Amino acid sequence: MTRIERAVTADAGEILTLQRAAYVTEAQLYGDPFIPPLVESVDQIRKIIGDGTVLKAVEGGRIIGSVRGRLAGATCLVGRLVVAPDAQGRGVGGALLAALHDDLAEAAVFDLFTGHLSDGNLRLYRRHGYRETGRERVHDHLTLVHLRKERP
Repeated sequence: MTRIERAVTADAGEILTLQRAAYVTEAQLYGDPFIPPLVESVDQIRKIIGDGTVLKAVEGGRIIGSVRGRLAGATCLVGRLVVAPDAQGRGVGGALLAALHDDLAEAAVFDLFTGHLSDGNLRLYRRHGYRETGRERVHDHLTLVHLRKERP
């Protein structure tokens, strides 16, 4: 049984380990081992947990997923949706997104981005009502796809 709950600062190390495991395939896909999720520190994650909304998916005492949300006015900036490689494809990412939408009920809009080659991520976000709002080329090898979900 998977539970979704708020992360606490003591979870930062486990979330960082999970994040690194989840983002290795993204780094390989884009040929860049220095993408921000792989070089973030445990202290940075502790601060984010303390300052914002970080949810975790827990199964059998192990964190198998997490997502961040930060309010900017009526907009929630969604970031770092990660699921452990061995738990992917079981609905954990979708459950985390839905829980974030519920948890930040004051947000009218949810914005996020992913890389243009990240087909699985794009499918997940579209299934959950996100629509593409634009693309931003940031490197020769990377174009960010910006997506938005508005509350009905």
